[in-house]
Amino acid sequence: MRIVWIGITVLMAVMLWFAGDSGAQPPGVTVPAPGPGGSPSAEAPGGSAPGAVPRPYTSRGPDAYPSVPGGFFRGVSGTRPDLAGFYFNWFKLIYLLGLLGLWLWTANWIDGDAHALKVRAEFWNGVVLVCGVLGFLLGLCSPNFGLAFIAMTSGYAAPMGLYVYERNQRVPESGKVLTPRHIQSVATRVLGRLGIDLTSKHITASVAGPPIRLIGKSGKGRDEVDRSRQVENSRGYLAAKELIYDAILRRATDIHLEPKEDETQVRLRIDGVMHVAEPFDRATGDAIVNIFKVLSAMDITERRKPQDGSFRAEMEGREIDFRVATQGLHAGEKMSIRILDQSSSVRTLSDLGMRKQMMDQIIQIVQQPHGMFLSCGPTGAGKSTTLYAALREIDAYENNIITIEDPVEYKMDNVTQIEINTKAGQTFAGSLRSVLRQDPDVVMIGEIRDGETAKIACQAANTGHMVFSTVHANDTITALSRLIDLGVEPFLLADSLSAILGQRLVRKLCNDCKEAYKPSIDELQRAGLPADKVEKFYRPPKNPVATCPTCNGLGYIGRIGVFELFVLTDRIRDMIRENQGMTAVKAEARKNGMLYMKEEGLRLVVKGITSLDELLRVVK
Repeated sequence: MRIVWIGITVLMAVMLWFAGDSGAQPPGVTVPAPGPGGSPSAEAPGGSAPGAVPRPYTSRGPDAYPSVPGGFFRGVSGTRPDLAGFYFNWFKLIYLLGLLGLWLWTANWIDGDAHALKVRAEFWNGVVLVCGVLGFLLGLCSPNFGLAFIAMTSGYAAPMGLYVYERNQRVPESGKVLTPRHIQSVATRVLGRLGIDLTSKHITASVAGPPIRLIGKSGKGRDEVDRSRQVENSRGYLAAKELIYDAILRRATDIHLEPKEDETQVRLRIDGVMHVAEPFDRATGDAIVNIFKVLSAMDITERRKPQDGSFRAEMEGREIDFRVATQGLHAGEKMSIRILDQSSSVRTLSDLGMRKQMMDQIIQIVQQPHGMFLSCGPTGAGKSTTLYAALREIDAYENNIITIEDPVEYKMDNVTQIEINTKAGQTFAGSLRSVLRQDPDVVMIGEIRDGETAKIACQAANTGHMVFSTVHANDTITALSRLIDLGVEPFLLADSLSAILGQRLVRKLCNDCKEAYKPSIDELQRAGLPADKVEKFYRPPKNPVATCPTCNGLGYIGRIGVFELFVLTDRIRDMIRENQGMTAVKAEARKNGMLYMKEEGLRLVVKGITSLDELLRVVK
């Protein structure tokens, strides 16, 4: 497409050469008629040759030219004195050149933006090209400057306006362009580069920004009003509020601020997938990082060593916590912000997407008087959410439930929730020892990270407590092997462990725009499904005729869990005590009916809840 635009640029340059109107010549002056060979014949005495045809002739003297309207410029040809020259309008030419450059820049932006958002890129490229060329042609041919202005401007503005209208329908509020908020944001950045700060004390009242309030915390975790007031008049405060507000509206779980040579790149993790957002200039980006460091009680002078902290915000009547971490890089300081929405209600097991048979098994396990239930998976797989949902199956008023977390992600009624303060030297193992002296019935440990915590958890499960925790492992059998690698004796693990739940999160197809299709033989082979059993799969629309307002054109909205439940039977416990190996344990679990995550996920694919490509992306 860039070659097309280069060709159009050359074409427009040639057309600009003929941008003027030929001027009429002063009457009363004749030139010789052309001879047989096309050259002028000799002029006869008295001023004309025999058979000469009178025709205008313009003297090269300046007085021989008639006056031209204001704003026009006349030129003459030194090699063809019989030609009167040409006219062109300076204002029209300057406007045409400026509009041409703007049109080419806009066409390039529409091409890239349409491909990124999948907004009928070929169609809009054609519309911009045809309308632009027609507008410029009509503008060049029009003898009236007013009509030329209307034609050229319409050829540029009409397709751009129509495209912006369509693309704005499929993006969240934060991604819309040419809105008052977008124009204000652009003006803020441009003026910021010129040294004009729109967030100064004199202008803050008129540019209050989005309806969100950032609240700082002290080093001890308490809210600190002074820190919030300290950053309100800082440069970049408005941009920081807009960044947080937009990320929440777009359902982001993480914000990444990454320094580059002349800008700060912004990336958002939405439904587990990274999306590039609009970057900040480097000065504004550095100011935003400092604002979040002040709110999180970090040292703003330290830019190399890693730091972590937290702050919170109030938005539309709800509280949202943010966990902040920084790391020094060669180009500057990188910041990651995890968004923890405290107002989100804890889901039940039925909301997570598992089969009813599996859910009934888990409920039976978690309601046992003692044992250990583990959830495993990579970071961001929803392990903590699953444990919270499992805790909801236990009566919090009849049982003493205590959780040890880093940090507390959801608040639960009548549950004692302890947040680990690593800066003060607290550890999961030390906190777990303390909690076991507080007569708990149920204990939830945020994560088993070391052998000491694993051993204490197993001992607690053997002494009448129901223990919940998470382990970083790709699947359930690997999680079992990891606990043994951490130093837990096989006999202790076999006696304490009840079940392990492996999980991943896959994006759900948008119900309003997903399309059905017949899968190919290759797709069915990848899925391990027989060709005669599956009639159709579902996927995001390949060539949408219109923008879906529900998912903003992404094809997916929200996520659902894919699970793998490994339940320890008496036979499996004996195999663990006898160190028979993970291969034998896996074979026994399969004999008992355990399904792999991929097999469980295919159920969601067949039902049209997710796509095959999405499942294979997550479950490998």
